[in-house]
Order: sequence, then structure tokens, then C-alpha cells
Amino acid sequence: MPKSRRSKFVSLTKVSKKTREHKNVLLTEVQQNAERWKYCWLFEVGAMRNAHLKTVRKLWKDTARIFFGRGAVMAKALGTTVEVEHRMGLHKLAQQIKGQVGLFFTDSEPQEVIEWFDDFKQADYARTGNKATRTVILPAGPVMRVHSDPPEPFPHNEDPQLRKLGLTTSMKRGVPTLENPHRVCDKGKVLTGEQAQLLKLLGEKMVVFRVGLLARWDAASGEVVQVEGRCTEIERDSDEVEDEDEEMSE
Repeated sequence: MPKSRRSKFVSLTKVSKKTREHKNVLLTEVQQNAERWKYCWLFEVGAMRNAHLKTVRKLWKDTARIFFGRGAVMAKALGTTVEVEHRMGLHKLAQQIKGQVGLFFTDSEPQEVIEWFDDFKQADYARTGNKATRTVILPAGPVMRVHSDPPEPFPHNEDPQLRKLGLTTSMKRGVPTLENPHRVCDKGKVLTGEQAQLLKLLGEKMVVFRVGLLARWDAASGEVVQVEGRCTEIERDSDEVEDEDEEMSE
């Protein structure tokens, strides 16, 4: 009888060794970048999406280095006290590493960085637990995809999915159709899983990926400057965070 793959044992010691090695590599890379660049920014992300963070990495590929996730390791790399800090003043930045934040190393001047991140915003679909930013009511008639240009009705084969998500539809000329208006969500109320899925199918984007700058370390002076008023519009997903381990320091 063939051996079941489900009966396969995995050595936890091997997993732990790999994890330790990964952390040590990250620690070393953070310290090397702290020695290389003029500035290190601490940032947080609203509506975290890997695809958009990859875009930021790509656009800054030649002029910056980004680390995101593994806050405890990043804090240890910088040093959380005066006695163990890797470079002068870094402990003041390390002590602020809490929750899902990242480090952005660059030689670009502060005003350029602030203006760039103020302008970089990417609309995306809300997830379970996000608050609706507007009320969405579907009118009676064919159910339309608003992300199409021009909007087009859903095909007949998606009618079962629409019904599963709460729409009471009937087929008219092969098109899922509502006899009466349907309220999908109300502004300011927390979205359920079904509502979030339906909004995505419809093409209704309700969250914005953006990077909020929190503080800046200056290598020349060792000073850490807080960035005020830059994160007031940051929205976090209730299930934050997407797994960034594989690309943490690209």
C-alpha cells in the first residue's frame, strides 16, 4: 500500500533553524543599510496590499531600500537602547517599532520623500471589517459591473454567485436582473465578508493603499524627527497583515 503523504513527519528543528537563519540575514541587512544611507524612515501602511507595496519597491529600486514586517527583528537590528544601538540615535527609532511598520532607507531629501508618499495612493477593494466609505444601492434592472468602461451587465454564469451573496435576481435575456433595488452597504458601517465580496465583484473600490510616514532618523546628526499629521487617513484592515516574509527586503 502506498505511503500516505499525510503521514509525513516534518522536523521542527529544521524549521526553527531556517527561521533563525532568516532572522539573522534580515538583522544583518538592516544594519548594513543603516550604515549605507543618509536617512531611515519609519512608516506604516493603510489598506496593506502586497501588489502595491511591490510597486513602491520597484519605483524606488535604485534610490532606496525597504523592509516591512518582522518588527522585533528590525528593532533588534537598530538597537533599542543607547548601549546597543547600531548607530547613534537609532534606538529612538527602534523604540517606535510597534505593530506592522516598515523601514525606508534612502539618500533622498526629506521634502522629496514626504511629497512623493503624499501623492502615492492606490484605490483597492475593501475587506471584511473595513468600514464602507459610501452607501451603495443597486437599482432595479440588470446587475452591472461598474469597473467596466462602459459598465456592462454580469454574464449569466455568475448569477449563482450573486445569489449566494444575497442578491435576489432573475434571468432576463440571459442577464442577472434585480426586480427591486438592493442595498449593498451603508456608509460608515463595518462590512461583512459577503458585502466585501459583492463589492469586489461589482468593482466598487472603497479603501486606499497609502504609506504613512511616522518618523525620520538622520545619520549625520543621529536625531529622530517625528512626522506629524501624515497618518490621519491611514485605514488598517481588521485582518492585517498580508505575508511579507518572502519579499521583506527586496
